[in-house]
Amino acid sequence: MNAKTFLAGALLGAVLSVGCAAVAQERPFVDIGDRHGNLRDAQQHIVQAWEAVNRAQEANDSRLGGHAGRAKELLSQANEELRLAADVANDRGR
Repeated sequence: MNAKTFLAGALLGAVLSVGCAAVAQERPFVDIGDRHGNLRDAQQHIVQAWEAVNRAQEANDSRLGGHAGRAKELLSQANEELRLAADVANDRGR
């Protein structure tokens, strides 16, 4: 019984890890309109930074110790936070 529980937990953990990694590596995109020009500009800079890091990974055959991948994850997260900020501003009539 313990072996089955362990294997089920390990399998679930592996599936979740792969799923999170796939989502985290998704290329960010600009989806904030001109109404929020500063947030849109920030999103555009995030997209440019993500693309530059991606080029660096390709140029170095992804041998950057995982740090470039982590930077891309954080850039994607920042992009989503900007989208949420624009949504809050929209909800408040700004």
